[in-house]
Amino acid sequence: MSSREIAALTGKIHKNVKRDIAAMLKDLQVDALSFEHIYLDGSNREQTEYLLDREHTDCLLTGYSAPLRMKVIRRWQELEQATATPAIPQSLPEALRLAADLAEQNNQLRLVVTEQAPKVEALARIADARGSMCLTDAAKHLGVQRIKLIEWMRCNRWIYRREGCARWLAFQPRQAAGLLDHKVTVLGVDEAGDQRLASQVRVTPKGLAVLAQKMGGAL
Repeated sequence: MSSREIAALTGKIHKNVKRDIAAMLKDLQVDALSFEHIYLDGSNREQTEYLLDREHTDCLLTGYSAPLRMKVIRRWQELEQATATPAIPQSLPEALRLAADLAEQNNQLRLVVTEQAPKVEALARIADARGSMCLTDAAKHLGVQRIKLIEWMRCNRWIYRREGCARWLAFQPRQAAGLLDHKVTVLGVDEAGDQRLASQVRVTPKGLAVLAQKMGGAL
């Protein structure tokens, strides 16, 4: 269930629900990015929400009032009924049709697994690698233009610029999650004898793997 739907059912402001979810996941030591989802709002702008499973939704609701919990629980029941197991066939033709449908579904799943296996292995190798790379090299690995990668990372709150500064910086939660890092370079010495330093945001192997999944880039 999405954080937007929880907000609508409980009458809460969506940003407050997101705040509650982020705090809950932090307490549970769960990576909030694994639940994060991008959607387009009414103005066709990218926004973020959380997609929670039943377990984490129930955990969130323990801090809400009984009437609000009941609204969400009833909605979960509707969702579970909509995805309930198909009825048992009552005749041989129905059983044959069901068997044929299941065989086709299994065949499609096998094809998907076969097709995705190399990509999954590549992502696993990247995530386990060491070191980091600049945004230009990250864009090359993802198969996207550097400007498109930067725009996506800016819109999704991975990187930002301070006013009057030309360099990109990592948002602290992305850096804390091990997705981004900073490389500090000594540029020289100023007139006062102090070192002049420059910080460059860099993408870690874990960050590259997450970007590949979020952006759908080819490795």
